[in-house]
Amino acid sequence: MRLFVLLVGALLLLIPQTGPVKAAAPAAYVALGDSLAAGQTPNRAIDLGYADMIAMELRRHVPIAFYSKDLSYPGLTSGQVLERVRSDEARPVLEQSTLITVSAGANDLLGLVRYNPRAGTLAYDRIPADYALNGVRKNVAAILDELAERAPRATVYVMGYYFPYPHAREEMKPGLRKELGRLNAILKQEAEAAGAVFVPVEEAFAAEGSQLLPNPADVHPSLEGYRRMANAFFENSPYGLTVQPWEVPPPNPVSFEEMNRRMQEADGRSADAGDETPTRIAVDEQLQGIHAIYFNPSELPEGVFSYEARNVDDLR
Repeated sequence: MRLFVLLVGALLLLIPQTGPVKAAAPAAYVALGDSLAAGQTPNRAIDLGYADMIAMELRRHVPIAFYSKDLSYPGLTSGQVLERVRSDEARPVLEQSTLITVSAGANDLLGLVRYNPRAGTLAYDRIPADYALNGVRKNVAAILDELAERAPRATVYVMGYYFPYPHAREEMKPGLRKELGRLNAILKQEAEAAGAVFVPVEEAFAAEGSQLLPNPADVHPSLEGYRRMANAFFENSPYGLTVQPWEVPPPNPVSFEEMNRRMQEADGRSADAGDETPTRIAVDEQLQGIHAIYFNPSELPEGVFSYEARNVDDLR
């Protein structure tokens, strides 16, 4: 499975802390999941997503030991997220995490949808959808079981999903809207059964879906949409924080092609060396602009692993 590495750590390190909300141990935040966890834009690039904004806001108010979304990648199904949680590369990060968000399940269902953005039509087959949702139920339950074992100190938040086709014709929406409702109900049920927290986001998009998902041919939100997802997280957490519009930096997307080129260069290969993607975490100056882990070793709790400090320039 391809390793996804995306930069925002440098930006977050540059944002000053304004004082803790309350006395707390340093947070060690890991974002797991699909393209929403990764921060995919409406135009097939990567920028700040909800996880980055959560980390950014936490950094303003509470100590942050580290933040990682190396376990997130666009297109992952719930089964692939489960594989990533079980991977060797995930173990040391999850063991030390104290906060985890999970986005998993939408790709299992949306992969079955036939959408024509020009005509505004939607179609899907009910039996495969039922089968996919049953698979989501099993996989999410397994993900949460694995996290209970592999991340025993972490509070886990399962992110819900918004309706991803606001530009479709109105008469086409009810059936798929019902399926998305079933998906969110499954995520909520499995989260609560495992002692995790479900974060609903559908209402945050309901009235302005067409504005928050500006590309009719794409299901990913704008920065404002991701800001609303981050705030949905905070509304369901004890932090009592809000990401304000003025706190969100201007767009600075990195294309998939550019991301892969920099990863290849950091791995010691040229961009035209083939389609193979590096399988190691390449923490290198050449990854400036797409790296998503940052660590503050001085704030790590006793016994927590640390990484060699690197000099990373300003992102923006």
